[in-house]
Amino acid sequence: QVQLVESGGGLAQTGGSLRLSCTVSGTSSGLSTMGWYRQAPGKQRELIATISLSATTNYADSVKGRFTISRDNAKNTVYLQMNSLKPEDTADYYCHMTKWGVSYWGQGTQVTVSS
Repeated sequence: QVQLVESGGGLAQTGGSLRLSCTVSGTSSGLSTMGWYRQAPGKQRELIATISLSATTNYADSVKGRFTISRDNAKNTVYLQMNSLKPEDTADYYCHMTKWGVSYWGQGTQVTVSS
């Protein structure tokens, strides 16, 4: 059974940094394209960063230049380095993977940025 487990969320001050991790278990064939989403209170879940198997990355305009997605295939882990945090980055952050046509989500990790 494939599971995605996020960690690293918490409280940060404006301008601070956090690093989120997403570790995937239950798959012997490695990862596929991975993504980080976030959902702020009262808002829809939005895609903020993706990384392909070849490590090509894409970012939403709202995080470009501040967030960096990376992956360690040997550890089945994807990271999201978040710098220059803003109060509007406050949200639940979710890791996502689609593999063999099946969509997998982590349980989410909460990030709160104080002003």
